[in-house]
Amino acid sequence: MDLIRKYFPALTAHQYEQIEALKPLYADWNAKINVISRKDTDQFYERHVLHAMGIAKVCRFKPEAQVLDIGTGGGFPGIPLAILYPRSNFHLVDSIAKKITVVNAVQEALDLSNIKAEQARAEKLKGQYDFIVSRAVTQMPRFMSWTRGKLRKGNEAGSMANGILYLKGGDLSEELADFPRAKQYELSKHFEEEFFETKKVVYLKA
Repeated sequence: MDLIRKYFPALTAHQYEQIEALKPLYADWNAKINVISRKDTDQFYERHVLHAMGIAKVCRFKPEAQVLDIGTGGGFPGIPLAILYPRSNFHLVDSIAKKITVVNAVQEALDLSNIKAEQARAEKLKGQYDFIVSRAVTQMPRFMSWTRGKLRKGNEAGSMANGILYLKGGDLSEELADFPRAKQYELSKHFEEEFFETKKVVYLKA
């Protein structure tokens, strides 16, 4: 929690309470279902919560923004972002039912009314969104095929134009070769911990 207060000092007391409640909730669920890597549990806030919140260092969502989280797993990056932006709307999807069970349980425990969680394959979804977020679920070309037709263009639902905000790590030059418009934002410019040295937010305008 010290990390969250360090990098996000202006949150409300309620937001801090919600974020603080995340660790025991996930510890409980992780004992039943492996939703986050066991080796990461000691660095839960750094490697899961703060990493997810890195998107907020790149783009701030406006009230009523519609955000889709593809391959959310146990709720990352969607749940931390939903806590940060309680007036924006988040649709969290994953193809694995037990992971959505965890998301629903965490959502209910924290009373996050701005989240809708659904077991679904991203490519089958109908409707459009202002932003699509995700955390390294697959290679960029495959991910982009899942998002086709799902972004609402010509809308300013955040501090930057609508688009994709994808958490990735390492050298992405080969993976992004077919996406010359993609911008990479280094999370190491915002967070000084070693974990973030190679972590990035990839942004693609709608």
